[in-house]
Amino acid sequence: MCRTMNKAKQLIDRLEAQRSLSIEEYEYLIENQSDELAAYAAEKAVALRKQVYGTDVYIRGLIEIGNICRNDCYYCGIRRSNPACDRYRLTEAQILDCAREGYALGFRTFVMQGGEDSAFSVDVVCHLVRQIKAEFPDCAVTLSLGEFPREAYQAMFDAGADRYLLRHETADQAHYEKLHPAQMSFDNRMRCLRDLKDIGYQTGCGFMVGSPYQTARTLAEDLKFIEKFRPEMCGIGPFIPQKDTPFRDFPAGTCEQTVYLLSLLRLIQPNLLLPATTALGTIRPDGRERGLQAGANVVMPNLSPLGVRKKYALYDGKLCTGEEAAQCIGCLSRRVASVGCRIVTARGDIIR
Repeated sequence: MCRTMNKAKQLIDRLEAQRSLSIEEYEYLIENQSDELAAYAAEKAVALRKQVYGTDVYIRGLIEIGNICRNDCYYCGIRRSNPACDRYRLTEAQILDCAREGYALGFRTFVMQGGEDSAFSVDVVCHLVRQIKAEFPDCAVTLSLGEFPREAYQAMFDAGADRYLLRHETADQAHYEKLHPAQMSFDNRMRCLRDLKDIGYQTGCGFMVGSPYQTARTLAEDLKFIEKFRPEMCGIGPFIPQKDTPFRDFPAGTCEQTVYLLSLLRLIQPNLLLPATTALGTIRPDGRERGLQAGANVVMPNLSPLGVRKKYALYDGKLCTGEEAAQCIGCLSRRVASVGCRIVTARGDIIR
């Protein structure tokens, strides 16, 4: 055991120094996770985060613009074939009202997230982006609306979108195909990410932790993908089953593995924007605080109208569906302060 721990710590040291390991070495770190090793990695990750970002934690105002989706991902509560999902689509006026409320509360980044809904065409999205940027020129706009052709991503960027979040979900093609129906393409998902980065977006990807059929090897491939792709953002959170999906009976991922992987991601890329996700806070009451203590530096409170929040049910038990935005940000500020960090009013761009 001592020899295993020593080897694992040596790998952590080398990752800190060189920002790179082999897939086999990442796999070793995942297979040999322990409380002691996680604490060792977290200490180094937090020190690196402080070198780049100090104690600042950036807030993003999440606006869930609709839960209508053409895809049928096996893990997702808003999948196309879920008849129990109560569908909605926000109007332009509602979306702008959310942004106005958020701006008054200090948000300087708005994240428009939704299912892949043909009603939110490239022209509609471009119009929304222009409206928000015209009214709030000092704010960043992040889109998280799924897969589009390259020319659509270019048009949204030209309209003023600054960032795009598109989780890759898993960097292993065989694993991807176990999580998605045949009409969804791993190659197309990777094409989208390459196009976004090439166009000039601050690009975010990410993966689930503990998803069905995941192994230490597939997680190691995720870490290697982040190392090579070098996104500006990486969102990871535990898999949480949703009662109306084919994966309803699979066990959830764990807070412990998620925060350990956050630390490894920080060691791979010290300036990475790393959220302590809502899913992390859902799986464990102090999950977001633990994420910050492992190296995360972003939180994403919900600005969506209260009446629709429970409808955006990607997974069961989702946190903060009944709190007003002002109440939520107050609670989060106290939680962030409790671990020695502070929420800042800023766009929160990556520091190069």
